[in-house]
Amino acid sequence: GPGHIRHTGAEPFVRFGETDNHHSPRTERLLEAFGRAGVRADIPSNIEAAIWGKFMFITAGSGVGAVTRAPVGVWRNLPETWEMAIQIIREADSVARGKGVPLAGNEAEAAIRRLEQLTLNGTLSMQRDIMEGRPSELEVQNGAVVRFGQETRVPTPVNNFIYHSLLPQEMKARGQLEFPV
Repeated sequence: GPGHIRHTGAEPFVRFGETDNHHSPRTERLLEAFGRAGVRADIPSNIEAAIWGKFMFITAGSGVGAVTRAPVGVWRNLPETWEMAIQIIREADSVARGKGVPLAGNEAEAAIRRLEQLTLNGTLSMQRDIMEGRPSELEVQNGAVVRFGQETRVPTPVNNFIYHSLLPQEMKARGQLEFPV
């Protein structure tokens, strides 16, 4: 119902912070509120690096899951599709560095570890949306890596493949393209 969340994946957690990375009274209050609600939360020392770390993880899992239409355990256990996921993360890491994002240096490895912790029968929201013909996060995930790569002149071949392979279904879901009968 309204206000209720059903979580079926890995243990949920929330990371948040001020854009200048200082611990403000409002971030401390929010951290306390999450704690009281039983939600694991943290304020990272570098919020921009934390955002990019999550972006690397979600873009890889969503992209490979959507293009393979397979649960995590299938694509993660096939060397070829697992390598695609790792390459997506590496491309996003290179793009972040090309944009001058102040990464700590371990975000890509942390994203890979997060993928390794996903449940075997799990899927990610972008994958589910694409499989069910709904608009998805394609433009702001793999599409963003492609655009940022073009802006920074960083090659993103695997993200290009994922993005352009899924683009027809995304356009159809958004009413921008009709498939012939």
